Amino acid sequence: MRNLTYYDVGITAKGGPVPPGFHKLQLRTPLGLDTYDRAAQALFTWKMHQATPFIRVPADTPRAAPGVQVSLRAGPLTAPCEVVWTVNETHRTGFAYGTLTGHPECGEEAFVLERRPDNTTDFVITAISRSSAWYAAALGPCGRLLQQAVALQYAKNLKKLAGTR
Repeated sequence: MRNLTYYDVGITAKGGPVPPGFHKLQLRTPLGLDTYDRAAQALFTWKMHQATPFIRVPADTPRAAPGVQVSLRAGPLTAPCEVVWTVNETHRTGFAYGTLTGHPECGEEAFVLERRPDNTTDFVITAISRSSAWYAAALGPCGRLLQQAVALQYAKNLKKLAGTR
């Protein structure tokens, strides 16, 4: 069994200050009208991740729930994670996973859908992380740009998967 590689589990749910040495990424994307349920389905079943061209998620990965472990693959790299919290409210649903031993980053990433009163949906990604592998640290600021590019791709994928009908 692998272990989480950071101490403040749930940091993306709690908010508050970012620990020293960590960076925060936050991205809010409007998904459109009447997209909430389809977006939630695509999010919790890993379809958003699977739609990313360079990310591979095992087809038999269980639905996102606390304790579920997933090994994301990007080419030869493996990024093991564990779902550390979920939220499932009328107007807010999502989850966060934390990094496990062997992940090139250290920290937590949350994916949350927010349904607005006008029945439009926003998708919010929050990541609090730092490099843990030498090759991730060697990327420096380029690593954060890569993380942002992946987050933008996730948002694009989810918007397409949840498309307004």
